[in-house]
Amino acid sequence: MKRLSTRFLLLLFLCGPALRAQSHPADARQVAATIDARYNGMKSLRAEFTEVYSGGGIRRSESGTLWIKKPGKMRWDYSSPQKKIFVTDGATAWFYVPGERQARRTPLKKLDDLRSPLRYLLGRTKLDKELRGLSLAPDVPPEKPGDVVLRGVPVGMEDRISQVLLESDGQGFLRRIVMEELDGSRTEFRLENQQENVAISSAQFSFQPPSGVEVLQSNQLEP
Repeated sequence: MKRLSTRFLLLLFLCGPALRAQSHPADARQVAATIDARYNGMKSLRAEFTEVYSGGGIRRSESGTLWIKKPGKMRWDYSSPQKKIFVTDGATAWFYVPGERQARRTPLKKLDDLRSPLRYLLGRTKLDKELRGLSLAPDVPPEKPGDVVLRGVPVGMEDRISQVLLESDGQGFLRRIVMEELDGSRTEFRLENQQENVAISSAQFSFQPPSGVEVLQSNQLEP
């Protein structure tokens, strides 16, 4: 969602299934349904994110604020260590580094980067249809006690992604999304302080390149 570097992330569920998940061994479909319910039920989301990329001898950590408004709108405001913007209005995606003389643009449906598997957060969908081979990952310790980790491979990205790990709490919030690529690189998104159904203006998801900035067409909006 690498090198922004894709994507997320994410629905309120009924208390009964959530309590059963805590009192009995977790079932992958049950956990996925809780996540689906949490994020499919949202109209908007604000969260703080940390993105960590490692690969090819490089390790990079970035952070900022993620904004989501349905249908189809998403904005990643990177604040550290460098300001960057990734934004889509549901049809067109932009990537821009303030102060640079070029901005990149692509139709969202053609976007090929690690935010793509997270686009299910922007609409209504079922996680077990987005990830092939969805299952529990008992061999992967969760970051926080009581969380559950799922694994699968994003449909349509099998030629690039070896697996995706999703860590969720008992209420269906995604705390961590890890994407491992076939080339050995790894991108991890951590989401904190998630706020549901906050008021967000649609204008926040529109982007107008500053005067004098050249617009490049690209299917990969990675910095």
